[in-house]
Amino acid sequence: MKSAFLPDRGVIKVAGEDARNFLNGLVTTDVDKLKPGLGRFGALLTPQGKIIVDFLITEAPVGHGGGFLIDCPKPLAEDLATKLKFYKLRAKVTVDNLDLGVLAAWDGELAAQPDLSFADPRNEHLGTRILIPEDLKQKLSDLIGAELVDAADYEAHRIALGVPRGGLDFMYSDAFPHETNMDRLAGVDFDKGCYVGQEVVSRMQHRGTARTRSVKVLLEDSSPEAGVSVMAGDKSVGTMGSSAQGKGIALVRIDRVADALDAGQPLTAGGLALKLAEPDVVRIPTKQPIA
Repeated sequence: MKSAFLPDRGVIKVAGEDARNFLNGLVTTDVDKLKPGLGRFGALLTPQGKIIVDFLITEAPVGHGGGFLIDCPKPLAEDLATKLKFYKLRAKVTVDNLDLGVLAAWDGELAAQPDLSFADPRNEHLGTRILIPEDLKQKLSDLIGAELVDAADYEAHRIALGVPRGGLDFMYSDAFPHETNMDRLAGVDFDKGCYVGQEVVSRMQHRGTARTRSVKVLLEDSSPEAGVSVMAGDKSVGTMGSSAQGKGIALVRIDRVADALDAGQPLTAGGLALKLAEPDVVRIPTKQPIA
């Protein structure tokens, strides 16, 4: 089993008697379903339905003061706390940016279940998240029976699973949840009540209007830089994201990529050849059945 402390992650706590209802009226995931030891994936959106910040969230047990802990990109933690305070109005909630980080553990079973830990809800192979101060990373790794490795190893694991990371595989305030596969990674609850941006997201879901998607790619040579265009012949069909160990993630127009595949056109990024890891994904209808 491996573990890695993720230096790019921060933790915000939202507490108070109105915290659950407050968050549930703002974010894409159903906070009513949360409990200690369970995590959910979600995002805060603009009114136009674009992702301001995506995050994992869990409920803190009473022994840790209760409330909700949000595992989010560290560079955006302070801005997220500020936005939540802006929205709270008269709600009885407190918002604090904590001195905690995230230890990710994968490829095995934990020998012990630490406090403030939960399974990553996006993909079972991503493993477990543990919210801790950085100076406890070795002690917690020993406790759960994991080898502490570099964060780059976790990044390669994430990329191989095709799970997008904001700031690399898509840009915040510029992408809709469907484009980053949040609908396929259990990041949007389509049965819950209203939240900021909900109307746009629901319309994309029911009409199947998402034409851009994050896809896994295979690289034949060295890795292209993040941000370079994915080309089909002389036409841009998307943008390259993160990559490691011969695998990567790209944000592409699936209709244009499907046309290129049908025409036998090779895909490149930065002059380097790439292939779709799952070619059929660009042919999967974006519209999902309505229950």
